[in-house]
Amino acid sequence: MSTEPDPPQAADADLEGLSEEQLRAAYEAELARIRVQDILIQTVVSLLNLAARRAGLAGGDEEPDFEQVRQAIDGTQALLPLVEPMLGPDAKQVRDALSQLQLAYARSGAAPPPGTAPGAPRSGEPPPAKSEERGSAASSGRLWVPGQ
Repeated sequence: MSTEPDPPQAADADLEGLSEEQLRAAYEAELARIRVQDILIQTVVSLLNLAARRAGLAGGDEEPDFEQVRQAIDGTQALLPLVEPMLGPDAKQVRDALSQLQLAYARSGAAPPPGTAPGAPRSGEPPPAKSEERGSAASSGRLWVPGQ
């Protein structure tokens, strides 16, 4: 059984000529078939694909929109703990895609959201550890790179 959605044209053709009651029954049957985990995984994949496009990583002639990229990164980070166990070995691909987006965002030089001080936690994030609890790179604000 595939979790792939039907193409929109096929779904529309299947629903033409149905009464309101038949449409409602078809909708209820679809809701019974779909699982929450399917929607969560589909949402993560959609966020990553959209962000790659908005960052200019997927080709196309669109102007990059790094605010959209940031929102997709934040959304993916929030959902990742929920979907990783369901993805199994495919979770690595999702983490790799997220890392590429984070790198593209960092390289863009996009400003943090208004009202967010550099290094300040975003809403829902725990506050950073006290500097004496962190290593020298963390307390200096520099990115730690292994071997450097």
